[in-house]
Amino acid sequence: MEWRFDQEKNVAAISTRQVCVENFPILLVVHYSEDHSWAFTCGITNKSEDMLVVNMGEIVEKDSSLHEIADLPPGWCAERNSACAEWRKYKDDSI
Repeated sequence: MEWRFDQEKNVAAISTRQVCVENFPILLVVHYSEDHSWAFTCGITNKSEDMLVVNMGEIVEKDSSLHEIADLPPGWCAERNSACAEWRKYKDDSI
């Protein structure tokens, strides 16, 4: 599949231990406006001890549905209720 994210596959992103180790689904994606970085999380924790640095390519390989939101603009989020649900995109001025 064509790589459409604004960051390269080898660029660092944020995820959670729950997603990377415990195989929770990715339910919340944040595309930060300040530096265009990305976070791919389970949506249930924001504790620093749960955060992990991953590379974009590895996290997208883990969940190919992320290609659906590769065009998410900086300053926007996408979330869903389950791994089978549709992504809902919205602007968040706080990010």
